[in-house]
Amino acid sequence: MLQTEEKNIMVSMPRIGDPAPAFDAITTQGNIRFPEDYKGKWIILFSHPADFTPVCTSEFMTFAKMEPEFTRLNTQLVGLSVDGLYSHIAWLRTIKDKIEFRGMKNVEVKFPLIEDISMNIAAKYGMIQPNESTTKAVRAVFFIDPKGIIRAVIYYPLSLGRNFKELKRVLIGLQTADKHAIALPADWQPGEDVIVPPANSCGVAADRMAGKDKDVYCKDWFFCMKPLPKEELELA
Repeated sequence: MLQTEEKNIMVSMPRIGDPAPAFDAITTQGNIRFPEDYKGKWIILFSHPADFTPVCTSEFMTFAKMEPEFTRLNTQLVGLSVDGLYSHIAWLRTIKDKIEFRGMKNVEVKFPLIEDISMNIAAKYGMIQPNESTTKAVRAVFFIDPKGIIRAVIYYPLSLGRNFKELKRVLIGLQTADKHAIALPADWQPGEDVIVPPANSCGVAADRMAGKDKDVYCKDWFFCMKPLPKEELELA
């Protein structure tokens, strides 16, 4: 935990592999206990700087449009900002009634949006970055697995909207790596070849190099790959 003396703000930085910090919260969909209420699901917990702002509005419309895709991937979306509940409700109503963006309109946000006026939750998750803003959360994204463990974290500054294709790619990549016990190369997309973990013995490594390990091909003893067709992935 870090403390900035100038602004006297405690910054907690949960790490990959840590249990997701637990909290109770009021949301636009009722009270929740996090992450307990979503046990058995993947969770994307994300923060935005403020209601009634244009970048955040574009993001929420995109999240809402993609929510069915995340649902099919057994994933719950949960948003957060340091605004109050009534601000959240009014903003989401305005989005539905008035805002059109990239062909999206009449967009209804159905996933929970957390009220965090005290900034306690945002501080607990390191969403308040004092050198960026002491009064707004940055655009943090936490990927939490069905056991409540943080598996990936992405931070964006206030001025930059998120890449939603990348968020979905990260989620699918984490699920794929877990299910198939493999790793994924740079810029991997579903359907492309995947990396096979290093051989655990010289004999296995030799068989791989000789092409005896079915479907596996090697560039060298430490760099082996195999096909993993889209049909074997659980995709939305």
